[in-house]
Amino acid sequence: MEKNSTKRKIIVFQLKDEEYAISIDQVGSIERMQPITRIPRVADFIKGVINLKGVVIPIIDLRVRFGIEPAINNEATRIIIVYMDDVEVGLIVDSANDVIDIPEDAIEPTPEVVGAIGVDYIEGVVNLESRLLILLYLQKILTHDEMDELKMAEG
Repeated sequence: MEKNSTKRKIIVFQLKDEEYAISIDQVGSIERMQPITRIPRVADFIKGVINLKGVVIPIIDLRVRFGIEPAINNEATRIIIVYMDDVEVGLIVDSANDVIDIPEDAIEPTPEVVGAIGVDYIEGVVNLESRLLILLYLQKILTHDEMDELKMAEG
């Protein structure tokens, strides 16, 4: 008999050797890497802004934000456009791998140590067959001050 479990659709993406995921309802689009206009005097993980279909979107390098060594952008590098509070933000990731459904009850509490990133950013982990997905809690990736910085970057 199958359990009656609600499903969550997630986007899976890669940073270094780890697979991360965010709920698709927070994602606007996935874009190829494009030129980024730098902004003076912002945190080092804020790479600048892009103009996407007439909308200025601040761009965050998730590798830098999570303390992972920077990588050289390549054909697989993507910008995932997400909604954080009232701001559209682009997240630079190594690649966007899948869109999959996971049962809500497959989300396990965060272990004390998960890879290189702080536990605060993590909603939970999902163990799928041979894959371990780290589900990110987008609202915790940026502090209120950093969100204010991004809102100013939007112009």
